[in-house]
Amino acid sequence: MPQLLDTPSLAGTAHILLVEDDDGMRMLVTRLLRENGYRVTGCRNGGEMWRLLPEGGIDLVLLDVMLPGASGIDLLRSLRAKSTVPVIMVSARNEEADRVLGLEFGADDYVAKPFGRPELLARIRAVLRRSAIAATAPDASRSESVAFDGWRLDLRSRSLRDPEGAGVDLSGAEYDLLLVFLDHPNRVLGREQILELSRARLGSPSDRSVDTLVSRLRRKLEPPDGHTAIIKTVRGSGYIFSATVERT
Repeated sequence: MPQLLDTPSLAGTAHILLVEDDDGMRMLVTRLLRENGYRVTGCRNGGEMWRLLPEGGIDLVLLDVMLPGASGIDLLRSLRAKSTVPVIMVSARNEEADRVLGLEFGADDYVAKPFGRPELLARIRAVLRRSAIAATAPDASRSESVAFDGWRLDLRSRSLRDPEGAGVDLSGAEYDLLLVFLDHPNRVLGREQILELSRARLGSPSDRSVDTLVSRLRRKLEPPDGHTAIIKTVRGSGYIFSATVERT
């Protein structure tokens, strides 16, 4: 049975859903989170996760990658098709490919085992803080659409159309990265700044996760022959979004 751990004294705090098949690890993390004021629901696999999520009230999902049955990556992909609840992936494998996959499918952060308690708590606080800021931001603070070099991004439907009017599919991470560039046009952004400004904080600024994601987005925004690239690399500094941005 899933572990539902709640007390009246924690009723007003963030509620975390912990998906971890290792009983010992689940108990240790549950105890750590409760000691720091969080409510926790622990479960062992995707089946239990899906039964608990519809009950609502989950502020963050702490999702292990290596699970019996559907993997954490598979669960994340399915979850992102129906929910924007913040997700932190946890894995004993500290492989760049895993971090990139998590980034592609919309994870908000990635923690490698073994992790220190201060690190885990700091990442949880950061993700919850960004989520709270996004939730309380007034709808009128952002335009309904953004145009750049003939492209148009509809912020309500999260749909992107090229200069010919054709739709271009974006992953959750690519959409987040594009928003960062659109909010900071003609400004050099380093990896660390991109990680801080986007909601997807996977890996450290020294790894290649950001470079991989930028390359994928740049290929989708590739201009016709003879035209200047929209996303330029600034050697030793980062990237710059060179298009003029217009909000409507």
